[in-house]
Amino acid sequence: MPYEKFLEQLGQKVEDIFAGFGYVTILFLKVLANLFQGKMSVKLTLEQMVKIGVESLPLALTTSAFVGMVFAMQIAGEFTKFGAGKFVGGVMAIAMARELGPAITGIVVAARVAAAITAEIGTMKVTEQIDALQALGATVEKYLVIPRFIATTIMLPLLTVLTILTGFWGSYLVAVYIIKINPTQYLDNAQYMLRTWDIWCGLIKTAFFGMIIAIIACYRGLNTKGGAKGVGEATTSSVVTTLIALFIVNYFLSVLFFK
Repeated sequence: MPYEKFLEQLGQKVEDIFAGFGYVTILFLKVLANLFQGKMSVKLTLEQMVKIGVESLPLALTTSAFVGMVFAMQIAGEFTKFGAGKFVGGVMAIAMARELGPAITGIVVAARVAAAITAEIGTMKVTEQIDALQALGATVEKYLVIPRFIATTIMLPLLTVLTILTGFWGSYLVAVYIIKINPTQYLDNAQYMLRTWDIWCGLIKTAFFGMIIAIIACYRGLNTKGGAKGVGEATTSSVVTTLIALFIVNYFLSVLFFK
């Protein structure tokens, strides 16, 4: 029966999702265990910090600036219609610190870095370089996963700080010079409404985002099969899975921090 085949396929998909979640959790625990034992390469970690953080900076800042400008255009335009233009600065500051800044950083890095990590490790997997590494007695987690895990966890919050500032000042330019909101009122209201806790929560979010990006991308890379075609499929799957995971985790962290 058609519905029986559908249910069978659905059940297989659900089983694959839970199995994948289990494997990702195991990899995460292995990484933590190696970190607690001090098994890490400082040189490789610094190299990954440059690739993940510094090289993502232009894309993250450009995206943040224009998102802030578009958001300000919509918010400021509507608020001024109801005589609430003085609140635009505060709303933009809170939005950038709590949601827009972390989300932009997470999405940009996930799209760029998760694909790169999976493709790199996946290529090593299908060309048997990882097997050679293990044959020499090297730890895969130490040389491939941990440097990327540490780099994403550290660099994403740092990127988020710059993303928040860029997005806020982009919104300032639009609100002040296009919508004609008083600049002093804009900045004063932002300072009044924005709390230190809002900023810290945004940074904590992106630290979690960094962990998720690194673990999922490395897991997909380490489990790549099927040559060049398999690398492409693993890369696509890595980006899609990472983005979905970020949106889900972002919701629950927002509920936890701001409810």
